[in-house]
Amino acid sequence: MPLRVKDQLERTLSFKKYPSRIVSLNPSQTKTIVRLGLEEQLVGVTKFCVHPKHLRKNKVVVGGTKKVNFDTIRELKPDVILCNKEENTQEIVSTLEKEFPVHVTNVETISHALEMIVQYGTLFNKETNAQEICAQINEQLQKFNLNIKGLHYKRTAYLIWRDPYMAVGSSTFINEMLTLNRLKNVYHEKERYPEITLENLAKLNLDYILLSSEPFPFKTIHKEELEKKFPEVTIKLVDGEYFSWYGSRLLKAFHYFNELQKEL
Repeated sequence: MPLRVKDQLERTLSFKKYPSRIVSLNPSQTKTIVRLGLEEQLVGVTKFCVHPKHLRKNKVVVGGTKKVNFDTIRELKPDVILCNKEENTQEIVSTLEKEFPVHVTNVETISHALEMIVQYGTLFNKETNAQEICAQINEQLQKFNLNIKGLHYKRTAYLIWRDPYMAVGSSTFINEMLTLNRLKNVYHEKERYPEITLENLAKLNLDYILLSSEPFPFKTIHKEELEKKFPEVTIKLVDGEYFSWYGSRLLKAFHYFNELQKEL
């Protein structure tokens, strides 16, 4: 009987057998695939797939998330290619799906992240592993919610880019993580990643400005620069992986958030 699996765009993919050659074009998904016990089946990754650290030495790097080498991917003869609606371009998906099954995720919430893990469990015959990961994430989520119960929301801007400054808006996984941490995103009415100005920031009555380590690598020098402009606001460098990586990365995220809460 053919294997039929839906992706997060509600598209149905059909396979004659469980896929055994995987190309992953998104770091969060690559890490999740490894956590599911599928490292051997992973044949191609992006240059941004930095976890686990040894992976890029052992696998073929097919490009980035926005630009890939299609010929290299073809040479790998994948059974399935894993993409993400936000991280990968429509051109990449449309080009590759002419020749290969392409599973596309769309993760904006923790529920979406758990759904993705379950879909991968079905797709790769790793249902038990997927259920265990989801159970661990849910358990840690419940404990974290208990730890921060009663905390008031603080007005926060989360910056991801400089020159021009860009912040995080709604319909993003980062927005979900901010809300989880009782941080009220002042740009929640804006879509995705709005370009902003420091003049605008100054009008928003902020409690915090969070400077992400990715995609722009904010450093202490940038923090100090903004502290001079916003002396009344607490400005903090944060690890962007814990705010933006979904899937199995969530297994370590709640410990990071607990430590972060102690510093805020």
